[in-house]
Amino acid sequence: MSPALMPLDLEIVKQILIKDFGTFSNRGLYVNEKDDPLSGHLVNLDGPKWKELRHKLTPTFTSGKMKFMFPTIIEVGNRFSDVLVEKVPKEAIVEVTELLGRFTTDVIGTCAFGIECNSLRDPEARFLKMGRKSLNSRQPFAILGFMMAFPKIARFLHMKDTKSDVEDFFMKIVHENVEYREKNNIQRNDFMNMLIEMKNKPGSELTMNELAAQSFIFFLAGFETSSTTMGYALHELAVNQDIQDKVREEINEVLKNHNGNFTYECMVEMKYLDQVIDETLRKHSVVPHLLRKSTAEYTIPQTGMKVEKGTVIVVPIDAIHHDSEIYPNPEKFDPERFTPEAIASRHQCAYLPFGDGPRNCIGLRFGKMQARVGLVSLLRKFRFLVCDKTDVPLKKGKTGLLTSALDGIFLKAERL
Repeated sequence: MSPALMPLDLEIVKQILIKDFGTFSNRGLYVNEKDDPLSGHLVNLDGPKWKELRHKLTPTFTSGKMKFMFPTIIEVGNRFSDVLVEKVPKEAIVEVTELLGRFTTDVIGTCAFGIECNSLRDPEARFLKMGRKSLNSRQPFAILGFMMAFPKIARFLHMKDTKSDVEDFFMKIVHENVEYREKNNIQRNDFMNMLIEMKNKPGSELTMNELAAQSFIFFLAGFETSSTTMGYALHELAVNQDIQDKVREEINEVLKNHNGNFTYECMVEMKYLDQVIDETLRKHSVVPHLLRKSTAEYTIPQTGMKVEKGTVIVVPIDAIHHDSEIYPNPEKFDPERFTPEAIASRHQCAYLPFGDGPRNCIGLRFGKMQARVGLVSLLRKFRFLVCDKTDVPLKKGKTGLLTSALDGIFLKAERL
């Protein structure tokens, strides 16, 4: 494996992610579209292919499109709170990560694939099981490292990252869904509808494999990152009851001003909830680092250091988020770090849960919207507290490239 460069100076980070993005636009991840069609998605692709696809997909994630999808997510949010009400007649110990994973599966299932997964009601739902399998049964790290270091050899050997049964499952769902919608002229406010429009748009057509790969990464990204973030947030709110009270007070006040209806405009008004989610993403980085790969020789302006073509850059998000010079007392959970004034006082690259620059997370609006709906659905009806089974502080490990709670997150839920 080649050595990697890890920039700690935020000006150098900005140079790499934003100012000189053209030299650092690639990630250097393994793609094998021929043998592993689901690998050809936006997160993995590099070069002109990434640029073209990003340009095609960007209109899918505007705030206007999010507003269209909001009612669909609210429906799932209502089912989510109903399921927990049945599970918790008065109070109970709940493992929240598993429950939140079922919520995000149902949201992404309907938004990315247009199907009712029903995993909230059925923990054994096939969509949920295949989603988990797609995250947990990937190639061992050593093999992934080989595939990334020697992609041409790996492709020659027909090596793939996606398991065959996972690939068959998702490809079948996409093909059947597209065929059914086109045959019956069905229109819905979801990602699948937008991807079908792109597939049929003259001059910028998506192939069926490209469409399936984008649906697949929407699912993976939205399923795990949002559920993990919500789990971390509930843990912090259980530990910090004063903050939980303040969030709930804001939720109730905003809903009261909208006659109890949880609308998109309602969500936008919940500023303190937003701060809680932002502080959760700071203290608990779901994605602990960013990868970039130089496409040409480069000289770092601040130091004069030469960076060879092909050098891997690792931006240490978690380390930046826990730098006491940027965030005093970094282990303290403090949503006040994300008031407009506090944000303005910090360096642009001091907060990178979604990356930055032209290759930031395209789905950040959707991810935050899903997390806000999920948390509001729960906090309106339940108080969360620590119990004997709650780890304080939280013990974390890694699943692939993402962090997660090692032993789950057990909290006491009380009906309000």
